Amino acid sequence: MEFETIQHTIYRDILEKLPAHLTYHNLAHTDYVLQQAISLAKEEKVSAYDLELLKLAALFHDTGFIDNPKDHEEKGCVIAEGYLSQAYSTEDLDKIKGMIMATKIPQSPKNHLEYILADADLEYLGTDLFEEVGENLYTELKHFNPSFTRQAWDELQLVFMEKHHYHTEYCRQNREPKKQENLLTVKKRLGLV
Repeated sequence: MEFETIQHTIYRDILEKLPAHLTYHNLAHTDYVLQQAISLAKEEKVSAYDLELLKLAALFHDTGFIDNPKDHEEKGCVIAEGYLSQAYSTEDLDKIKGMIMATKIPQSPKNHLEYILADADLEYLGTDLFEEVGENLYTELKHFNPSFTRQAWDELQLVFMEKHHYHTEYCRQNREPKKQENLLTVKKRLGLV
């Protein structure tokens, strides 16, 4: 099965049907993570076959949101298996599901491909897109909790970013410095520096 065919199907069947209040976990986010996964795979010298599995995991990693945010990674694994079980071996499906689960917070990837997808999912923390993407996530979280304040959001970001670390060499070298700058911005907003 060609990746583009699966991608088109998943975009049409699931990602385009995600509710509008998902301003972060949506088609644009999946597309961004997919592009970052491809880019990181090149930097990390991943084989063509592993790249195919990585792309599939990126495509399915948030499909579980079609149901409910809770345990969406586990649901995404079930969805992926449903779409891919005819075309991929059990071993390949296990790799794909492992990568999807590696995006669950707190992240605990166990191998190279899982490191790549985990980093692709949170790569934005160390980029100039940090504020824009963060705003989308804040808006989504506020939908589920209308009393969620910007102060509480910044406090959440602070704790999250202090615990987070990148797994790939590329992100440690090229995203961590900017992530530290972004963290400093959050600390300044909270009056901590």
